Amino acid sequence: MKIFNYRRVPYAEIRAFSVHILTASGSFLAFLGVVAAAEKQFVDMFWWLGLALLVDGIDGPIARKVRVKEVLPNWSGDTLDNIIDYVTYVLLPAFALYQSGMIGEGWSFVAAGLIVVSSAIYYADMGMKTDEYFFSGFPVVWNMLVFTLFVIDASEVTAFVVVLVSVVFTFLPINFLHPVRVKRLRKLNLGIFLVWCALGGYALLLHFETPSWVVVGMILSSIYLYAIGAVMQLFPKLGQKAV
Repeated sequence: MKIFNYRRVPYAEIRAFSVHILTASGSFLAFLGVVAAAEKQFVDMFWWLGLALLVDGIDGPIARKVRVKEVLPNWSGDTLDNIIDYVTYVLLPAFALYQSGMIGEGWSFVAAGLIVVSSAIYYADMGMKTDEYFFSGFPVVWNMLVFTLFVIDASEVTAFVVVLVSVVFTFLPINFLHPVRVKRLRKLNLGIFLVWCALGGYALLLHFETPSWVVVGMILSSIYLYAIGAVMQLFPKLGQKAV
């Protein structure tokens, strides 16, 4: 006769909830980034943001692999992801822009304010992604944009214009690339994104004492990633496989 009635360990639930923990770890990485930015240790801050970007890149495919939505229907991975993304993609880069005074003390404050307000509105848009998984409107990837401005040591005018244009594009029906989920030209897009990451990592290792060839490569890869979604929107057959 059995004294204890053991319940089978819910491995699927544990595995699925572990993905949520992985996603939530981005909040701790963001906290470390805040500490670094507050001390104006921007190289350290961007390393933490890079790790957060890595987590954000892998948690989605893992979640789909282990069927998190089916196994844990009462826990919203999308809501958790949006919370983490707002902190790592928006709030922290805006704070870094302000702390750095890149656009001058007053205008850096204005730019940071525009970033956080426009991005908050963007996250409320239920139609932010198209059927092809493009983002509709600038997808508030301010971590990447502000990082690029640091790498290329942008002038005050250049930095403010880029920020202002991106804020406006947030509300326009212009496609922006998701380098992993968009199928058209995926290999090319992902390859250029990896080049951008490699150049950015090298610039961090040099503490933003960036050689000209890295600056040129960063500018070109950034322009491609920024504009290719709109180009494919204008030419919907670009990158489609022939039937």
